[in-house]
Amino acid sequence: MRDNFWLEQRLDHIWELLFPDLERKNKVHIYFKGRWKNKFGHIKMLRDRSSEIVINGLFANEIVPEYIIDTTIAHEVIHYMHGFQSPHEQRYKHPHAGGIVTREMKKRGFSHWLVREREFVQRHWFPIYRELVPTPFKKKKKSFFSRLLG
Repeated sequence: MRDNFWLEQRLDHIWELLFPDLERKNKVHIYFKGRWKNKFGHIKMLRDRSSEIVINGLFANEIVPEYIIDTTIAHEVIHYMHGFQSPHEQRYKHPHAGGIVTREMKKRGFSHWLVREREFVQRHWFPIYRELVPTPFKKKKKSFFSRLLG
């Protein structure tokens, strides 16, 4: 079962294995939250100066491959490393400037994950999204005259 405890373990595993040189300068929380179609995750600094990584809540469903979650976590950790929403010195003006996240992911051995992630998004994500978030039934709008006549 994928829950926030499982997500914390994934973060710790990825951090230890692929970011051993990156110091955790503050508490980093990670949660499943939201149900987004076009956003896999984000990072923000909280008022208590801890960092919060949020992973799309739909990814808690086992239909979403684990490598998608791992890639998303790594992506957010790279933002943390670059000083976005973390106590680290901000290295760049913009979080995705010049492909810095992709370049860092490749440097740290994520090339195969990026290829698989792209394929997943192009072939599988939108049908999965439609399955997990069915379109609500829309009421047919009454015409002006129908509303006028009651």
